[in-house]
Amino acid sequence: MIHGHVTAWVLALILFFVALSLNKSGKAKGFKIVQMILRVLYLLIIATGIGLLFTLYKIDVWYILKAVVGLWVIGLFEMILSRVAKNRSTSVFWIQFIIAFLLVLYLGFVKLPMSIFNV
Repeated sequence: MIHGHVTAWVLALILFFVALSLNKSGKAKGFKIVQMILRVLYLLIIATGIGLLFTLYKIDVWYILKAVVGLWVIGLFEMILSRVAKNRSTSVFWIQFIIAFLLVLYLGFVKLPMSIFNV
């Protein structure tokens, strides 16, 4: 389950940057297609994350914090892509994205015992 979760968010991260590059090069149709695939990946990330939470014997506050920050990252993916598509400013969202992404990586790989490196 952990490997599926990590694979889903790595694919989402890659497709996020692919969507940004498609939008920058003016390929609106490709951008929309990748954005729809990303939305399916969001559902997969959320489903595997919930599945991981249900496999825990005792849910610690850190896991809840990681889930909330993970949802924050997904929301920022969507906010950045929608604002880029409308040619609006995204600098505040990029700052939030960097902070949230680093926090979720720290919680997932360093702080929490159910990490891909500890299994």
